[in-house]
Amino acid sequence: MPDRKAAKGKAGRGKGRRGTGDRGRGRKRTVLPSPLPLPLCPFPRLSIAVVGAGRLGTALARSLAAAGCEIDAVVARRIARARRAAALIGTKAPALSAAQLERLPKVDLLLLTTPDDALPEVVARLAALGKDDETPARPKVGARSRGAGAVALHASGALGSEVLAPLRERGYAVGSLHPLVSVSDARAGSEIFRGAYYCVEGDPAAVRLARRLVRALGGQSFTVATDRKALYHAAAVMTSGHTVALFDTAARLLALCGLTPARAREVLLPLLGSTFENLSALPPPRALTGTYARADADTVRKHLSALADAGDHNALTVYTLLARHSLLLAEANGADPTSLKEITRLLERYSLEWKRS
Repeated sequence: MPDRKAAKGKAGRGKGRRGTGDRGRGRKRTVLPSPLPLPLCPFPRLSIAVVGAGRLGTALARSLAAAGCEIDAVVARRIARARRAAALIGTKAPALSAAQLERLPKVDLLLLTTPDDALPEVVARLAALGKDDETPARPKVGARSRGAGAVALHASGALGSEVLAPLRERGYAVGSLHPLVSVSDARAGSEIFRGAYYCVEGDPAAVRLARRLVRALGGQSFTVATDRKALYHAAAVMTSGHTVALFDTAARLLALCGLTPARAREVLLPLLGSTFENLSALPPPRALTGTYARADADTVRKHLSALADAGDHNALTVYTLLARHSLLLAEANGADPTSLKEITRLLERYSLEWKRS
């Protein structure tokens, strides 16, 4: 059991905000709510094997270790990556390659963070391990599940818990735990997971454990039906990955105006931050600002003409698709119906002309 005072002291370090010096003055910044101190892992001893030590797996394991959980094994496709991940996590547990799964120790929790395409094969190999054993792992995941089998959780957003069915047949309670955060660096600390939302689903025992882990990470959990995971993940990708793609498209258009790529990003980021602020306080119809909120048909005509002249088919396609939805938001917020119909005709005309060309 880790020392609570020492762990509390570690969790409270580094609370100072970045950008509070002279360099950041005069610029509006998006400030996320301050996260709560990271709680201690709510288990007497929870042993975890992380299978798939990429960016997400390593960052998540680092956060669980900081919360007092024990990382007893780290597995990656190649041994060198597994060793680097173990070093980043700060564990002396075995670092194993994918070819060494038979050396995986028995643990309370299998945390599978492999790419989605690799998950079925990894699950099949794990299910084939130790078939002569009476139980798949030490049955001691907290008081509520004492005497039951171990738990297996995967971190895929698009796949449901049923992908772990072969492990269920081996006695595991299976589920999924997907953090709604964007992890671009395996070195990300526990602060990236604090205050985040996590989608959990699966067998009751697995969901109970997943929710306790979420609380230990300082997050909040919610559940969707197993057969809705792909739809849930599509929404997540549109919010994160597609926003990055949309931002890149806008930055490329600014580059055509003469800005360098770095300057284009710098110019657009505060605008993106102010949009986040609006969405944090208002529903989407009221958060919509600018040309479509005003139903300004003349400006839309200029946009479409400029995009057509630029010859960027992707940008024009993205613009017109999102414009149609912006019209629905503007209509919900009471924009002028006549102007909205005129904009609709403009979008249709430019789309047809572009296809013919």
